Amino acid sequence: MDTVPDILKVSILGRESIHCGFHLIPYIARTVLTTLPASVYVLVTDTNVAQFYLSAFEKAFSAEINKLSSAKPRFLSRIILPGETTKSREGKADIEDFLLLERCTRDTVILALGGGVIGDLVGFVAATFMRGVRFVQIPTTLLAMVDSSVGGKTAIDTPAGKNLIGAFWQPEYIFIDAAFLETLPEREFSNGMAEVVKTAAIWDETEFNSLENNAQLIYNAIRTPSTGSAGRHISTRSTSQSLLLSVIRGSIYVKSHIVTIDERETGLRNLVNFGHTIGHAIEAVLTPHMLHGECVSIGMMFEAEVARGMGVLKQVAVGRLVRCLRAYGLPVSLADQRVSRCPGARDLSVDRLLDIMRVDKKNSGPQKKVVILSRIGATYEQKATAVDDVVIAKVLSEAVTVKVDLSASLGTQHVKMATPGSKSISNRALVLAALAQGTCRLKNLLHSDDTQVMMAALQELQGASFTWEDGGETLVVTGGAGALQVPKAGQEIYLGNAGTAARFLTTVCTLVSPSAAANAGTTTVITGNARMKQRPIGPLVDALRANGSEITYNESEGCLPLSIAPKGLQGGVIRLAASVSSQYVSSILLCAPYAREAVTLELVGGTVISQPYIDMTIAMMRTFGVIVTRDPGTDVYRIPQGTYVNPAQYAIESDASSATYPLAIAAITGTTCTLENIGSGSLQGDARFAVDVLARMGCDVVQTANETTVTGPKRGELKAIGEVDMEPMTDAFLTACALAAVAQGGEGNTTRIVGIANQRVKECNRIKAMIDQLAKFGVQTKELDDGLEVYGRPFNTLTRGASIHCYDDHRVAMAFSVLSTIVPDTIIEEKRCVEKTWPNWWDDLENKIGIKVGGIELPHAESSTAATSGTPSPAASASVILVGMRGSGKTHIGTLASAALSRPFIDADHFFEAKHNIGVREFVHANGWPAFRAAEAENLKQIIQEAGTGHVISMGGGIVETPEARDILKNYGKTGPVVHVLRDIEEIVSYLGDENARPAYGEPITEVFKRREPWFIECANYDFINHITADGGEATNAEISRFFKHITGQPNLAGNVAAGKRSYFLSLTYPDVVPALRHMPDLTTGVDAVELRVDLLRAPGTLGSIPSQAYVSAQVASLRRATSLPIIFTVRTIGQGGAFPDNSEKDAFELLGLALRLGVEYVDVEISASEKLITELAARKGFSQIIASWHDWSGKMKWNEDVVRSKYTLASRLGDIVKIVGKADTLQDNFALHDFVARANLQRGAKPIIAINMGVEGQMSRILNATLSPVTHPLLPSKAAPGQLSFAQIQKALNLLGQLPARRHFLFGNPIAHSMSPTLHNTGFEVLGLPHTYELLETVNVGEEIKATLAAPDFGGASVTIPFKLDVIPLLDKLSPAAEAIGAVNTIIPAIEGGNRILRGDNTDWLGIRESIRSRAPSIGAPTAALVIGAGGTARAAIFALQSLGAQRIYLFNRTASKAQVLVEAFPDAPVKLIETLDVWPAEGPAPTVIVSTVPASATTTDSTNPGAVLLPLALFDATVNGVVVDMAYKPAETPLLTLAKSAAPNWARVMGVEVLLEQGYAQFETWTGQRCPKHVVSKTVLEKYFAAA
Repeated sequence: MDTVPDILKVSILGRESIHCGFHLIPYIARTVLTTLPASVYVLVTDTNVAQFYLSAFEKAFSAEINKLSSAKPRFLSRIILPGETTKSREGKADIEDFLLLERCTRDTVILALGGGVIGDLVGFVAATFMRGVRFVQIPTTLLAMVDSSVGGKTAIDTPAGKNLIGAFWQPEYIFIDAAFLETLPEREFSNGMAEVVKTAAIWDETEFNSLENNAQLIYNAIRTPSTGSAGRHISTRSTSQSLLLSVIRGSIYVKSHIVTIDERETGLRNLVNFGHTIGHAIEAVLTPHMLHGECVSIGMMFEAEVARGMGVLKQVAVGRLVRCLRAYGLPVSLADQRVSRCPGARDLSVDRLLDIMRVDKKNSGPQKKVVILSRIGATYEQKATAVDDVVIAKVLSEAVTVKVDLSASLGTQHVKMATPGSKSISNRALVLAALAQGTCRLKNLLHSDDTQVMMAALQELQGASFTWEDGGETLVVTGGAGALQVPKAGQEIYLGNAGTAARFLTTVCTLVSPSAAANAGTTTVITGNARMKQRPIGPLVDALRANGSEITYNESEGCLPLSIAPKGLQGGVIRLAASVSSQYVSSILLCAPYAREAVTLELVGGTVISQPYIDMTIAMMRTFGVIVTRDPGTDVYRIPQGTYVNPAQYAIESDASSATYPLAIAAITGTTCTLENIGSGSLQGDARFAVDVLARMGCDVVQTANETTVTGPKRGELKAIGEVDMEPMTDAFLTACALAAVAQGGEGNTTRIVGIANQRVKECNRIKAMIDQLAKFGVQTKELDDGLEVYGRPFNTLTRGASIHCYDDHRVAMAFSVLSTIVPDTIIEEKRCVEKTWPNWWDDLENKIGIKVGGIELPHAESSTAATSGTPSPAASASVILVGMRGSGKTHIGTLASAALSRPFIDADHFFEAKHNIGVREFVHANGWPAFRAAEAENLKQIIQEAGTGHVISMGGGIVETPEARDILKNYGKTGPVVHVLRDIEEIVSYLGDENARPAYGEPITEVFKRREPWFIECANYDFINHITADGGEATNAEISRFFKHITGQPNLAGNVAAGKRSYFLSLTYPDVVPALRHMPDLTTGVDAVELRVDLLRAPGTLGSIPSQAYVSAQVASLRRATSLPIIFTVRTIGQGGAFPDNSEKDAFELLGLALRLGVEYVDVEISASEKLITELAARKGFSQIIASWHDWSGKMKWNEDVVRSKYTLASRLGDIVKIVGKADTLQDNFALHDFVARANLQRGAKPIIAINMGVEGQMSRILNATLSPVTHPLLPSKAAPGQLSFAQIQKALNLLGQLPARRHFLFGNPIAHSMSPTLHNTGFEVLGLPHTYELLETVNVGEEIKATLAAPDFGGASVTIPFKLDVIPLLDKLSPAAEAIGAVNTIIPAIEGGNRILRGDNTDWLGIRESIRSRAPSIGAPTAALVIGAGGTARAAIFALQSLGAQRIYLFNRTASKAQVLVEAFPDAPVKLIETLDVWPAEGPAPTVIVSTVPASATTTDSTNPGAVLLPLALFDATVNGVVVDMAYKPAETPLLTLAKSAAPNWARVMGVEVLLEQGYAQFETWTGQRCPKHVVSKTVLEKYFAAA
């Protein structure tokens, strides 16, 4: 058979050594053997590639070797593990040892068959083995073909970074066999396309044009495997194959050309690193979950934005780059779901990325170097360009702040600019040109998210083709004359939050014809993001359905996603309700010419909204050859049949809505702005904004047909204009609101904006958004039926530093950027939402308008050592929705949850009653249950729309009764928490028997529950088990706080799971944990978590080895009541040393899924299970973490073998924590384990690892293991595994091994002889088995004795009391923020920073106060008011504690007012108000719910005849509320204040001074030791001694 293929050759470094083609294996064997004679040929590949191609290579080389007449060389193969972890010193040594073992000599030729890891590793081996041997690159991935195999770079990774040790070593040949790509996963192909796009972007615009327009054709080459050797010869090569090979060769040619000029990367070769400076930093955090090309793709976008921000690159090029990368399935931002569900995604902070970028070979000193594009196909310099950190940080930041200096005068600044093309006109022009026949050149097209979505959709429908001219300034559209095809099966058209595209395409998709393609779908499905799925489209769908179109709602009624059958548009009379959106009208108008009958469109249902946009559509249709007529005096339009004809060119005017922002900035700052291409001749209603609004506000406005100039009055002199009807320009109302906030004059400084009711159903409820966000500036508003009133204030009185939530709405962000130009320090969150219409707004604001913009990184929920693994987590800010039976305790739980989360609480029943002005019971009586359920579902929609973030929402018990409401809940549950509150049904029945505020069911409650239970399970993604008894007892408040913080991104993870710390968990081996709950404080002493061995659970009186979900849920709930520690949920199979059946994998994963629903912190998953099941489980894990575990019970596992490395790699990929358990036969096995862990921890981004050996011989591994060591306890019925030790045993062993040296702790002060601190701390040390001591050191002053103690090597920490809390400060190196604010130190902590020992001063008094309040009255949350009595140092700690609790008012009373005033001034940011008496509160404030006394007990009295003390009146306490009173006086136990509280307010919790001492002592203990203090033993011991001495 003829095996001579048609080859495309590329020259590099003067040799045609790169050979490209299809099915080249025989050719490779023959070429290598005939041109590279050797005694040994060694092929190195990995296990993934070997299964596909190794036998073919062995066969080909054997055949060619047999043809040789001379001595027969040997052909060897070496198969290694895949993945980046193999590209290491150890991996290199393994190959070298193999070569030496096989007696390979210097004439050996090594062949690297695989991806980039194989090429880099094997190349480096070749460069150093025998001081350099020949090697051949045979890349099997697209990324390796176009990038890593070309240029001679070889390297291995080290813990310090990737590719830091290596050499330049050129291969003899690079064989590019594109047929290998047919077995490459599609994601890997896209990974390689990132490098292809990169190369074209920096070098060749023609190639980039080809990539833009041929994505589907290129993909066809790999999606349709070639039969036989098709493609080997040009005659058998398909169009797709030819295109693919051309693309690969073109990319290789560019890199080869650059390498030839700059082999050693001194300048020009840096260009191929476009996207890599930032991309590599992202990859360092996200590897191995994100691929190299995916990270580079995001890096390219960031670096393109850097270029745009520098004023070097136009937005046109940025938009083209986005579209091209997306066409190949690549992510273009960190908001991509593939990124957000990665481990470490929450660690992608700006500082972290900049820090990683510091270690980059391109850098010169500290300054970063970035490849800067100047246009598609060219770079700013022929090398990487130096860029300041602040520029990169601004691009990486998710939020911005507009930097304003109000003291500076803007003078007579006159800005002249053009805004981007109109979004409305751009989208209409795209649809018209695509439906038309012929070619049209669109000028000034908006390059934004919305237009990218529209273009992509039209291409997926095969309705048009697009190319670019003039460097991307002109889009050439070749229309399809209305011929559209159904996309391939399973492919949805995703529209994001593009409302215009969704509405236009709904009708466009009715024109689609059935496709003849074998893989085509039967319907067209259009969908969007979560917000898009809430926006209405019902009136349009109703009209199309009535006209004969088949359209199905796939989820919620009235919203996307839609399935649209390819039946064509019938035409004739179409009646449409047009009072919600004019886009419905334009959608039908645009498509009507292609209906089977001429269309008569009748608009019904009230006043037509936004008539100018309808007129715009009709005018544009006329330009494209179709004339629409309107019956005079009516809303009836007649559209003839026809085909649009493309004009040769169509110029899109600038966006009038966007134009309002720079004009408004001129108005509000008193400067001048001239906008070109927008004037009185505009098609857009918003073009009237300058004349109709700004002129009335006092601006000078000059407007011609094509230009608008606005000059604002002096800053602060805008006029309030009373009422303005903005119905013709609704999108501009947000800009008007921003100006109205500072407008003065008229009646009450009022601006009344009406005619904008439709703005409630835009990207968000914009009216509500403006009201809520203006309130952050202190601006008052009033909502109207069709608008709002804004009451202006002087600009210099507005609140500074407001952080504006933008609801992912571009108009909100840009409107508030206007206001921020005169309100300093304003933060605009979600800066990227402007990409919908003006992607470069922030750049233009700085570069064209002259206002500085800085990047801001927003605070996030605390991230753990390892974040989510391969799963999308619910947004931490998403509102929590509670569902469940009436009487299950939703309101009670919700109230406590809202207090714990500091979030507003919404009761849906109260919302209903306020909205409808009628009680639920009365509404049902008057209208019936169906009407109530329909209204209830609408309320649910509205609540999610208006309060979808930052709230706790309790729904009515029957919310799940209708399919529509269930769909809404299920859809919301994809991104937010829906919690099913469960309570024993018998308790519910008992409770509802006494409740009469709600309408009766009309059927037994148990039947209602049976019907609803599966719906609750279907709709909710979490379960909260509420133990409320009939006598009114409540579930543990701490568990409510823990659970709801967990599901909102503040999980109760073990704090000691961190580098440099040791952590432990207790393995519970009970079949039923309930009898052991009373022992839980003793059992859990010292540990950081408890493991619930679910496989060992057995319900009393049951048979079988699989516990029921109900029983497991009850066990978890019971355990929660007994301990606040995190739970590790484990279902260990028999094969892994447990008791769960090996053949019941499905049952095991159902239980693991239950654990996630219950909010369990850690779920132990065996990696021997189905990877598909593990991945699916991980996709639902939210903020829980997965411990990916592997147990080898055979005793054959050796820690230095490949199998362990492969298991580690797999576990690291699947889990947040890795757990590997072997068995020790000798002491040496523990040393091998220790070495393995040490190497694993050196890897960048290494996950925490639990690594232990079982058996008595393995006990040393348990002692030395640092992460979550499993421990036992003498009270347990049995050990969970052989060789387990108790916590105390391990501490003693660590001490003996020198890993836990004894430390001495002290109390400094005078007098201190009766202090309880030694009892507190020494008891804790003894119980935990710690070798430390705590002693009294009473001295006259802070002198040499204390200095010597602090300097001693065994000093472990000290408490400080009076009179030394200030005197010790000069001896310390650093103070905590608390110590600085309070102005005193009570705790000294030795620490190591930068390799040096330092002494840090802290103050834990405030922690003692805060915890005393929070633990005893959790429902208080952020107190509405609190009282502090006294003005000394302890009062400072009290204010600091109350401030941390979020107290809204802090009353301060002290007999000497001047001392209290000093305290007020010390806390300028705290809401402290001085009061003169304790029996009357300021008129505007409520009574306190928290009282803290910081004066001696003798200084207070309840006796009015005692003039020397502060009189405590009965009015001090509000007995109608549950409050807490804390008396810091140490003695007596019953102070006058606590005695008064006991009699006057029995519902109040009372806290003695000794109890605060305990709480602050617990904090000290944990700070010094890293271990939780055993409170139950310590408090008992201390209190017994305290009362005995009283």
